Amino acid sequence: MSYLKIWIHIVFSTKNREPYLTKEIRQKVHQHIIQNCKEKDIFILAVNGYKDHLHCLVSLGKEQSIAKIAQLIKGESSFWINKNNLCSGKFAWQDDYFAVSVSESQVEIVKTYIQNQEEHHTKTSFSKEVEEFMQKYNWKDSDNK
Repeated sequence: MSYLKIWIHIVFSTKNREPYLTKEIRQKVHQHIIQNCKEKDIFILAVNGYKDHLHCLVSLGKEQSIAKIAQLIKGESSFWINKNNLCSGKFAWQDDYFAVSVSESQVEIVKTYIQNQEEHHTKTSFSKEVEEFMQKYNWKDSDNK
């Protein structure tokens, strides 16, 4: 039997950072993502976001990749949002995303950070948060993956 813990913090935004995710829609989307992850054997510890983006803290299984997890979460949730007419227009996630590893000692800190997104974004815009991620993880530009 294989034993592993590979924690990944994934962040993705709505297409063109449109503020589609009202509080009511966010709650529905979060619950749906949690349920969908269970069905697809994706271990998700935290999911939350704000009007124009979403954070997920997941632990990869031995057969899973970051790209596949992001694709499953983003693709299925956008399909579900559109199928249920939760937004006035056609909903889509941005193609790109952020993903960083999280050490076991930092899991609770990242989980708390994700859970407090609404409060966090009363003080900091998502654009500022993106800038902070770019600096913190030494990403030079959007082409540096």
